[in-house]
Amino acid sequence: MKTGYTITEGAHWKAVGQAVGVTFDKGGEVHQTGPFYAIMAVVYLVSMFLTTFFNVAFYHEILTALNGQPVSISRGFRFAASRIRAVAAWSLFSGLVGLIIKSIEERVGVVGRIVVRLIGIGWSVASVFAIPVIVREGTSANPVEFLKSSARMLKKTWGESLIWYAGMSAGTFLAFTPLLVIGALALVFGWVFFWVGLALWLACFVVFAYVLGVAGQVYKGALYIYASEGVVPGPFDEDQMNMAWRVKSARK
Repeated sequence: MKTGYTITEGAHWKAVGQAVGVTFDKGGEVHQTGPFYAIMAVVYLVSMFLTTFFNVAFYHEILTALNGQPVSISRGFRFAASRIRAVAAWSLFSGLVGLIIKSIEERVGVVGRIVVRLIGIGWSVASVFAIPVIVREGTSANPVEFLKSSARMLKKTWGESLIWYAGMSAGTFLAFTPLLVIGALALVFGWVFFWVGLALWLACFVVFAYVLGVAGQVYKGALYIYASEGVVPGPFDEDQMNMAWRVKSARK
């Protein structure tokens, strides 16, 4: 963007900011105007669309693999393209829900924020199977039906979902534990050891987070298949699928 200034001058970035709806008062305080929020909303919704599109492609291949068939990345993308209306509808719906929850949270007091966050958690839990539903049932473009179907699946898999999220939290906690060890050893061997150890930890954590994320999506796909079809997916056994169901039944 040409502003008449070089990129190292503050006036250049001030002009760029004004072009996207950011203004500065005499005291240097930053203010956002309508165009800025409109641009951010478009960016947000586009990112939601891309995320949903890639998730649909990914889940299609996860469910295919769990049914014992070979995986194909290109086939996943072609399938997602065939569900483009459902992808767009769910992206718009979930994006608007997220924006509404966020905007309400910013405008209420402490108690209100707690309530809104609980609503947000409820929304996240209820929509946990929305993407697999789009893959299996997404011939229409009604996002409310996707949410309802996800919630129905959740009634059957509530226990498993809770156990899985608890397991993810425990795994993340364990991943951060080495930081304490690195910090303690740095007091003995010096800060050079700390920075080398931190770099190695970051590299390992990226790999760990990726593997954990993929494992989570695969497990969620397995739960969806088991809940919707009553079939135990390949790499799992019935005890793994039934474990939390028994806990849930015992509580009744």
